[in-house]
Amino acid sequence: MIRINLLPFRAARKKENIRRQISVFLLCFAFILIAAIYYNFYLGGKIDGLKESVAATKKELGEYTKINKQISQIKKKLNTLEKKTKVIVQLERNRFAPVKMLETMSTEVLAKRMWFTGFQDVGKMVKITGIALDNKTVADFMIRLENTGKFGSVKLNKVQRQVRKGSSLKKFTISCRKKAPPKAPQKNNKPKKKKK
Repeated sequence: MIRINLLPFRAARKKENIRRQISVFLLCFAFILIAAIYYNFYLGGKIDGLKESVAATKKELGEYTKINKQISQIKKKLNTLEKKTKVIVQLERNRFAPVKMLETMSTEVLAKRMWFTGFQDVGKMVKITGIALDNKTVADFMIRLENTGKFGSVKLNKVQRQVRKGSSLKKFTISCRKKAPPKAPQKNNKPKKKKK
């Protein structure tokens, strides 16, 4: 019977397996190392790109902040201009109001029977002082004021007897409220449909 010694063959095979495992391990380690270095460079590039993007965004934000400040200054100027324009329009609207009121009052004065000595226009209230020949003249004047439609709640504050050049006259004070002018009716601009 022939005996074959397989021990050296097994030892050589074992060494070969160990070499193979070591080389596979070294190749895997090298591959992982190369992948890690590549990924590190990739992340570094991405971080640099993001830093540049952040810097550009901050620069744009600074420019937009300046623009926002300019816009807010312009808005303040516009608000001031609007307020001034409203005041000018109001003054223009009310420019002739005192003249018209005096004209109305003077047309309602009973000629040669009464005279104005004072006139105050404060807000919506008007205070009139004057001299009349008698109480009836004052009453007639008050009625005429109410009938103009421009004054409401006409009140006689006081009447005093006053002697001038030997004549007995009545000094009076009247207060009344100005009425707002009636608004013009709004026209309906809708076109009428034609009937067929």
